Amino acid sequence: MTTHVLILCTHNSARSVLSEGMLNHLAAKLGRDVRAHSAGSAPSGRINPFALEALQNAGIDTSAYRSKSWDEFSAGSAPALSIVITVCDSAAAEACPVFFGANGQPVKVHWGYPDPSNAEGGDEGKRRAFELTRQAIGYRMLQLLALPLQTMDRDALQAALIEIGRS
Repeated sequence: MTTHVLILCTHNSARSVLSEGMLNHLAAKLGRDVRAHSAGSAPSGRINPFALEALQNAGIDTSAYRSKSWDEFSAGSAPALSIVITVCDSAAAEACPVFFGANGQPVKVHWGYPDPSNAEGGDEGKRRAFELTRQAIGYRMLQLLALPLQTMDRDALQAALIEIGRS
């Protein structure tokens, strides 16, 4: 059974998109049945070009990526979510809609990352910040993919994801 992971950031334009791309890319490389999705509470309607560039430079096809609302994942047609991860502090502080999981509510955790869009140093500074953020996200996603997701109970999964967030 596929483990569906929803990654949230307010505008769904940078950190959540980097996370979706990295988790799907690494899951495919490792042969893991994990599918990432991203969304935002107030989607910007566009993906930051530096996020797309960082993913493309890592060999990830971004042609189907789009900025979307988290409302798409609270509808009856949405995939049954196992995990919901917030990656920006403002999204973590918001009241999320009700998401449905395969066994009740999904496990929710916060893995905060600074907004690479705020990096100084012009375009080159932003490129560096986006690449460093992509690498940091990739590190945590590899740790997530190393977990025995199909056999972990909810409490063990929550504890493991919190620990990954501290790394």
